Amino acid sequence: MKKQRQAAFIGKMIGCIFFLFISLFPIYWLVAMAIRPVSEMEGNISLLPGAVTLEYFADLFQNEGFGQAIANSLQTTFGSLIISLLVGICAAYVIARRRFQFKMKQPMTYWVLLVRVLPPVAFVIPLYIMFNQVGLINTKVPVMLACVLINVPLIIWFLLSFFQEIPEEVEESAKVDGATEWQLFTRVVMPLVAPGVAAVSMLSFMYAWNEYTYTVIFTRSSVNNTVPLALALLNTEDSLTNFGLVAAGGVISVIPITLFVIFAQNYLISGLSSGAVKG
Repeated sequence: MKKQRQAAFIGKMIGCIFFLFISLFPIYWLVAMAIRPVSEMEGNISLLPGAVTLEYFADLFQNEGFGQAIANSLQTTFGSLIISLLVGICAAYVIARRRFQFKMKQPMTYWVLLVRVLPPVAFVIPLYIMFNQVGLINTKVPVMLACVLINVPLIIWFLLSFFQEIPEEVEESAKVDGATEWQLFTRVVMPLVAPGVAAVSMLSFMYAWNEYTYTVIFTRSSVNNTVPLALALLNTEDSLTNFGLVAAGGVISVIPITLFVIFAQNYLISGLSSGAVKG
């Protein structure tokens, strides 16, 4: 019996190690290609780089305009995230609470479900016509608003269960103690749904940061390029792709998401696990 348990434990350990290797090796290879000198890119490429160089990263910022792409991505991502959270959190709270009754409450719920079902590309033509009529094409604003359109329903759908799990008696008790609606929302309700907000913020951030389709269609100038579009252009500008340059761009593109996850990991784990149980 003891030998069977040991064999099972060893088997699980081997499985975990294999899973970690499969999961982490692409990340390692991306970094290895980004710091490998040009001379090591030809012929049989070794698993470990023989030398380390940062020339690809320097070339990205000096010759490829990657710094401008990062700035554009940060503007559109954080701009859309702030607007999406403000609208989504308030809408989810109003929909979840029975004391808020108005004619558009039921249609708003259906709209959330509809936008969640339809693919983002379904909104390209109507959005393009609308933005073109008001003269916003070839600016960052259409990309930002398009991300808001996609992220707001996600935030509402995700946070509804969190708000519904809060007993209304808690809010009634706060009202009895003299709390205003604003104090009730900011000091009682929001701390309770903070894990859910952190989790859905990460999902919304990832979508806006990696947005490519709307950027290609709504922006026509390289000045407005975002990181995903700048990476795509690295594969098409020359007849021979510079894999080191592309790898360096890939490494830079994952840094913001990685930092976001590291700083908010406690809330993220709690929020995603709670959302999985409630959903």
